[in-house]
Amino acid sequence: MSAVGKDFANLTHYISNLRGGSQPILAQASDGLLYVVKFTNNLQGANLSFNESMGSELYRACKLAVPAWKPLMVTDAFLQQNPGCWMQGPEGRLRPDAGLCFGSGFLGGEGIRLSEILPGTAFIRIRNRKSFWLAWVIDICAEHADNRQAVFQEDAERQLNAFFVDHGHLFGGPKGEQRPHFQASRYLDSRIYLSLSSKEILDLQGIVGSLDADQLWKKMRELPHDWKTASALTNFEECLNRLSNADLLRKILDTIDDAVQRANEFECCESQNERRTRGEVLRPGVQNPAIEQFVHTSFGSHYACA
Repeated sequence: MSAVGKDFANLTHYISNLRGGSQPILAQASDGLLYVVKFTNNLQGANLSFNESMGSELYRACKLAVPAWKPLMVTDAFLQQNPGCWMQGPEGRLRPDAGLCFGSGFLGGEGIRLSEILPGTAFIRIRNRKSFWLAWVIDICAEHADNRQAVFQEDAERQLNAFFVDHGHLFGGPKGEQRPHFQASRYLDSRIYLSLSSKEILDLQGIVGSLDADQLWKKMRELPHDWKTASALTNFEECLNRLSNADLLRKILDTIDDAVQRANEFECCESQNERRTRGEVLRPGVQNPAIEQFVHTSFGSHYACA
């Protein structure tokens, strides 16, 4: 069995619960790698697996950095042996469904500095900082109903590489019914958006204009059948139609450029008036001691999963 040309792997070791409304877990699979796992019957909505997988494929097709993903088989035996991975619902604990679920390659590990939030002073070290503009354009066309999420991996030269993660709220959200304002999918700190030249705007339009929609449809057809709801397919098609509209893309770029300029002017005034430090939070490395101990024991200092 495969999905998007990928052989699936079995979940073998439950490690820890992670933050997030979909109640993901960190687990090891039979290929030896670690994954952030989101279950098909998560409490957010039936479209989550489709959104995560096709959002990752769409971003990759637009030359944006995303973690590798793979369909993962969760068995009844795994669920029975690992009750800690069960979700918490409004009426108590909820058992995940057995079957194929979405797994995103874990980017952290021993010796890898991974940050979820950066101080504004660190933005200058992001190698692919201007990719945030392209991500916002895609998110608007995909009706992304949540703020853009990214994690930052530090290299040996102390430069940062942004990976775009958490695509579950693309295509109208996990239930496929949201029609968000264009600001909804902005990265929370607008200072990350550098000013764009006319050439850079044209370059962004060129990347989107070269998108191979037929190839994306082919990948979509290879997804597990129960991931493909009617609303997910409709919203995905509408997204590709918007991305193919050159006039619309130019209007979007003009609109978000103006919005960022206004936001940055406001934040500058706030900073001068209140003299307060903003966003000086750095969340490095793995998310808790249980993860850190497992990674260190199992992989030593050589593990990385992208």
